Parts: sequence; structure tokens; C-alpha cells
Amino acid sequence: MGNIVDIECNNLKESYEFGKVAKQADGSVWYRQGKAVLIATVTVDNSSSSEDFLPLTVQYIEKAYAAAKIPGGFIKRESKPSDFETLTSRIIDRALRPLFPKGFSNEVVINVTVVSSDSSVDLQVAALNAANAALLVSSLPIDKSIATLRVAKINEEISINPKLNDLSNSSLDLLVVGSNKDIAMIEMRAISTKDGEKHNVNELNQDELLDILNSVIKDIDIASNLYLDKFKQFKKEATIEINYKDIDRELSSYISQNFADKLNIAIDKIAKSERSDALNNLLEEIKESVEGCDNLDYTSQEVADAFEKSVKQRVREMLLSGQRLDKREVDEIREISIETNLLPSVHGSTLFTRGQTQALVTATIGNNKDAQMYELLTSNDSLNENFMVHYNFPPYSVGEAKFIGAPSRRELGHGNLAKRALEPTVILEPNETIRVVSEILESNGSSSMATVCGGSLSLVSADVNVVKLTSGIAMGVVVENSDKYTILTDIMGAEDHYGDMDLKVAGTKDGITAMQLDIKVDGLDLKILSEALIQAKKGIDHILKIMEESKEKIVPSGALPSQVTFEVNSSAMPIIIGKGGSTIREIIEKFSVSIDLNRDANIVKISGQDIEKIEKAKEYILELLKRETKEVTKYEIGKIYKGKIARSVDFGYFIEMPDGYDALLHNSKIPSEIQGTLKEGESIDVKVISQKDKRVELEFAN
Repeated sequence: MGNIVDIECNNLKESYEFGKVAKQADGSVWYRQGKAVLIATVTVDNSSSSEDFLPLTVQYIEKAYAAAKIPGGFIKRESKPSDFETLTSRIIDRALRPLFPKGFSNEVVINVTVVSSDSSVDLQVAALNAANAALLVSSLPIDKSIATLRVAKINEEISINPKLNDLSNSSLDLLVVGSNKDIAMIEMRAISTKDGEKHNVNELNQDELLDILNSVIKDIDIASNLYLDKFKQFKKEATIEINYKDIDRELSSYISQNFADKLNIAIDKIAKSERSDALNNLLEEIKESVEGCDNLDYTSQEVADAFEKSVKQRVREMLLSGQRLDKREVDEIREISIETNLLPSVHGSTLFTRGQTQALVTATIGNNKDAQMYELLTSNDSLNENFMVHYNFPPYSVGEAKFIGAPSRRELGHGNLAKRALEPTVILEPNETIRVVSEILESNGSSSMATVCGGSLSLVSADVNVVKLTSGIAMGVVVENSDKYTILTDIMGAEDHYGDMDLKVAGTKDGITAMQLDIKVDGLDLKILSEALIQAKKGIDHILKIMEESKEKIVPSGALPSQVTFEVNSSAMPIIIGKGGSTIREIIEKFSVSIDLNRDANIVKISGQDIEKIEKAKEYILELLKRETKEVTKYEIGKIYKGKIARSVDFGYFIEMPDGYDALLHNSKIPSEIQGTLKEGESIDVKVISQKDKRVELEFAN
């Protein structure tokens, strides 16, 4: 029992047991919260990499048996990870990566496996805490702990780490990860709600967000120190040495003394491709120069590392002084151009270009049959995703000659961020499914926010019910000694690469709908975040103004399906569907339309490419309902009546009887020499040959 630590903090009751399972891993924990049980492990390769980066792999895996389920589909075992598993793996990676000390380059694998589930437990929070515990007790040189808080807003009240089933009643989903008094990562989305007929987007303004963060950072400070204190007794002896190789001073001095001017000229190239080519050419020149010096003995890799450090140092010096690579002001946004509905066979499309970042975003409208079915471990029912955002980042967008493969974690993450930004502003019609797809054609900074901007306009272009336009902006920060910093609006790739913060903010004119924050340094002062959010708001408003101008010029796509919607009585739905769906299939095939029935609201929606056929289908349905719901006269069998041909169908004619009821005159009851000569509106004599309830059959009597 000495290896069990029970912790009650921030509305969570957690149990951590060390030394129980996976003892050959460098660190492991048996984690329990409610009925949820997770196993988290950390393994490390004892040989360090020569590369200057941390090769960290995180896998979050949910086992079907954890919820007493057998995997669906043909193969009865877990295979491809779900989107939730992939996104959770990515969140754990982003949260834990900053804990590793500078220079650590051993390959590390963190596995978190859910072996028992609980529908009330937030598995993302549980997974983050379990992975953190396994890392803290491992042999790795980690001396800091993170803490994770989920913040909800339920009935206008802030709730910390709510039960998972309570989160569905929240207007805010805010995930905050931090260490001590520093914030390491933020994921935020607004959740739309309905107040009667009013659709509330529930954007969060920056002041309210900062108030929440100021409050929860105190809880994070308490929790992270509590974890560190409780787990340190189980810490394994550190066996991994940090082989941090600082760049040789002699080599750095040689580069700065002999190539400083050429380095400045290369960095000064405004175009990304030109700057990259210039730097690569300069590196080759430096390598040749070093090889030609008898008193310098360095490998090609050592020269490349020293050169990269020189580039980084020079770029950061420029940014800290307010000088950007493309000569913009620190709060200036690159030139934006927008084209809408440029794809003639697509429901809605937008080509959004901002500097050297370009996204072709499309919107396609479908019905419930087009929704993405998925399952959650914490739910017993299959769920439908009726609003989808898919983001594709082909290698050619950054000039790479590579094969286009399956979506990466990054692509899934960016698509999810764009979805969270757009979804609160969209009102889905009954039985409607919408898919937004972003094809990144060129990338040099924040293609995910270009997806948000292009996605919002493509939805409007497809005549989707969008409450407000949404735009997005990527912000960066370069910090030196915590007291000197520069905040950058609309960062480029190099500014992101050499900077210390990546903040993506998306929102409407009234506030933030989604936000993502990643920190590359030990932590972020909320003062800097506050200034960055104020600067981001200016950028969002600037882009929205351009988007509003473009919105006014939208010409509807010729591919957009026409539709009519009308209300019927509750008793009408079975009549429209018919026995075994025969009637609705007949209408769909006859008029080449799609028909969606909302039984709860008694709404019929008919859509298709030909408005004339849509109107005829509506008329047909209304006549069908009129006939089927009308009180029918008891006709005399064998009697001849004067009727009028109401309409022709493939199998005969419907004849309007004297009392207005339509009865069927089948082709088999018409002389062959007369078939094809009868016209709608013509009066003829018919004999009633049978009547069963509302079904009256006739034969030709002339």
C-alpha cells in the first residue's frame, strides 16, 4: 500500500499506484479516477540522438474492452486510432514537451492506455495527469510537474474539472495546462446554445478569459507542486545524462567574423524560397571555407549546427528590435486577397490568400445520411458528426517533393481547431450535414487560421445559415530574459520556428470562438498574453472587414441545390413514406429530388438541381396528402361517373371524381387503342369496379 498516492484536488479524486504494473518501463503508473483506469508508461532509448531536437512520441490508446465493448466492423480488434485518440495524443505531447531540459535528445515514448472507462470522467484530463505522473517517477531528468484543468461555464457559473456529462451543458470548453505559476498550453472553444429561437454563439471576450486564467493559475500552482511533492519519493535514480553540445566558440566566432554580412543579406531576402536558397548556398560556402582552413577541424554537421545557431541568433535579434523578416510592422498583417465561388461545380468555395499562405476552402451540403458516424468510449451509442472540417496539407505547399499520404496528427489537429472556431456560428437546418475541406496550396505561417477565414466565407457562399463571420490570426512572441519581448501579428514560418510562443486566436466581431496556445519556453507571463490578445483582436477585426467586403460580392454557385421546405400535419409522415418506403422512393425517382423528413418538427424538405421538378414533387405530395386524408364518398360498384383526368403517371391516370376525390384508372383498364391519347384536363366516363377504404379503382367506360 505504500506505493499508492490518493490525491483530492481541483474537484478530482485521483489514485496513483507506482510499481504495480509495467515495471520494466522507465516510469509507469496505475491511475484511477472513478471507474476509469489508465496505465501510463515512459520508455527511453539510452543512446542520445545527434540531432538538436527531442524525439518524443506519445500514444493515447483506448481499448474497447474498457467499456465492455467488442470493436465493430469486420476486424474485431483495435486498429486505426480514432480522431479523439489522435488529438489526445497530440495534446499530451504539446503539454509535456516543454518539461524536458534543453539539450535532451534521447528518444522517448509515452504510452497512455485506457483499460477501464467511466462516462463521467474526462479522459483527456486523466490521460494528461497519468502521463505526467509516469514521467515524474521515471529515470528521466524531469524536475517539474504540470497540472491540467478543464474549465466550463454552466448556467453562467465557472466550473473547474466538471463531470464529463456536465460539459454538454456548458457554453465554454477551456483546457489549461501549466506548471507552478506558468501557463504551458491552452485549448479553448466556445459552445453555441439556443435560447428559444435565439442562437447564442457564446464568444468569450479577452477580459473574461484573462480573469479565468488568473484564477485557475493559482489552482495549477497548488496542484503541480502537490504532484511533485507526493511523487518524488518514487522517483527512479536518474541514469540519462544530458549530452548538450554547445556550439564551439571558435567555430561560431569564425562564422560571425567572416560571413556576418553575407548572413544578413541572406536573411534579408523577403520571399521564403529565396531566403531558404540563399541560406543553403551560404552554408555550403562556409563548409568549403572551414575545410580549407588548416587550423579548423570540424565535421560538416558541426558546421551546420553552428550556422543554424547563428541564423537563429540573428533572426531573434532582429525580431526583438522590432525588425521583421519581410519588413512589416510588428502588428501589420500581410496583404489579403479573397475569391469566392470560383469552383463552378462546388456548393461553396473560397480561395483565401494571405501573403505566402493560401487555402482553397470548400463547403458541401448534404443530409443526415452524409453524417460521419463515430463512437466514444464513454458513450454506448453511435454518434453522428453533422459538421465536419477536414484540413489537408500536401507537401507541395512548402515546396517538398513527397508522396501525399494519410492525414497526419498535425492535419487532424488543425482541422479540429478550425472546426471549433467555425461551429458556434453555424445553424444547421434539420437533417442537414455540412463538410468543409481546406486544401493548403501554399504555406508560410498559420494555414489553420487561413482555413478559418476561408471556411467562414465558403459556408456563406454555400448559402449556409452563418450567424457571424469568423476570422483567425496567428500571434508570436520572442522573449529575452523575461523582461524584453516583442509580440508579432500574423507570424510567418521562420518567426514561428525561432520564436517562443505560438498563439492562434479565432473569433467574430464580438469575441473569441477558439484559441490554441503553445509555449516553447518555461512559461508565459499573463501580462504578455494579455497584450497579445489585444493585438490579436485588432488583427481579427482588420481581416473581418476585408471578409465582409468580399461577402457582399458573393455570387451564388450554380451547383447549389434548390430546395423548398413546408410543414405538414403529424399524420402525414407515414403517408409520404408509404409501405416499406415505397411512396417516398417513387417520388424521389419520379422527380429526381432528395426528400428529408423531420418527424419531430413535421417539416418536409425537398431539394434538387431543378426547381421545377422540386415544385412538382411538392405539389404531388400535397395532392397525395389531400387525397389520402379526405373523407371518401361510398361509390356504387358498377356505376358510371363523369370524371376529369387530373394527372397521368407511368401506370395510368388519376381521375378526379365528381366530389373531388382522385381515383386510379390503371392502364390495364383502358383499351389499348385509346392508351396514350388521353390528355390531362379531359373529361371521360369511368366505371367504379372496386373500392377498399380509400382505394377506388376504375375502368374506362366510353
